[in-house]
Amino acid sequence: MQIDARGKACPLPVLMTEEELKKITEGILEVLVDNEESALNVSGYAAQNGMFAETRKEGKDWKVKVVKGYSCGMQSPEFKVQSGEAEEKKKTLLLIIGTDSLGKDEDLGKTLMKAFFETMKVYKQLPHTIFFLNTGVNLTTIDTEIAALLKAMEEMGVELYSCGTCLTKYDLESKLKVGHRGTMNIVVEGMQDFDKVVWV
Repeated sequence: MQIDARGKACPLPVLMTEEELKKITEGILEVLVDNEESALNVSGYAAQNGMFAETRKEGKDWKVKVVKGYSCGMQSPEFKVQSGEAEEKKKTLLLIIGTDSLGKDEDLGKTLMKAFFETMKVYKQLPHTIFFLNTGVNLTTIDTEIAALLKAMEEMGVELYSCGTCLTKYDLESKLKVGHRGTMNIVVEGMQDFDKVVWV
């Protein structure tokens, strides 16, 4: 089975995948999408529902194979595999950064934001994952000082993601200096996967 979800905005590729999978008890569904965010969302949906997903890029598009009802055999090396058998232990903290300035005073707020990350790093009070959205993506792109701090935190084990839609909106896709592109499923799944979710 195959569905073509190219040109469909999130979360339509996931909804289309869910609808097709309801029709079968066992089998393999191939989902074609034209952006990495949709590929991550579809594979993440599969993993969350106890299925296997294989994702690979084909030219300008991505193909996600979702396996329902039986185990996969050996996978070819070009595939990245996600299994629904994820570790059950909850992660500690998901930090969501929705701005590049703390408080109403923008100039002061930028100074406070830098101090926030510096203090976090020095005291080693680090979240498991930080997700940047809205103008928060400025911190992983055009704010070189904070991007350097974030790079150091990433090397200490923090996972960093910037909202792909936001990067596109502000034309910052090519300026991402640290971390990876991410999707809103990080926030949605985080409400279940993390002990605590903090929004700044």
